[in-house]
Amino acid sequence: MNETITETTQYLTFKLEDEVYATDIAQVREVLEYSRVTKVPRTPDYMRGVINLRGRVVPVLDLKLRFGMNRTEQTVNTCVIIVEVNMEGETMVIGALADSVQEVIEMDPSVIEPAPKIGTKLNTDFIRGMGKRDEQFIIILDIDKVFSADNLGAVKATMAEPVLE
Repeated sequence: MNETITETTQYLTFKLEDEVYATDIAQVREVLEYSRVTKVPRTPDYMRGVINLRGRVVPVLDLKLRFGMNRTEQTVNTCVIIVEVNMEGETMVIGALADSVQEVIEMDPSVIEPAPKIGTKLNTDFIRGMGKRDEQFIIILDIDKVFSADNLGAVKATMAEPVLE
């Protein structure tokens, strides 16, 4: 069930294709330039691989593939948003691949509507709400649900491996 947003919150906005998405800034650790990602065999297509983040293995997932879009191609603006995700009471650090990062904005709950109900076959639980700014919709993601436990079994397994330098 989708939650109602009741207080003004800061969001990091980013683009996937032509749409603007946002996630709560409190879950964002940092934004990195897209660089070399080491592919891990037998993982879902949307898992592009892992990076070494200061000696720690961090899985990098392609948000566009996760949402059924085309694969993210590397450009000068492509970036990895490092987020903290709560999964089964445990905090995981995950890299989310995006076309570009836009800005940090504050959104008042009065400009945010609940996620649309799109029939019974489509799951929109990962959308916290739809914000509106300058006549443009911003899809506010619940990043914990985007990377939910039922989808991240293979990703979690990669986290157990230490990085050898």
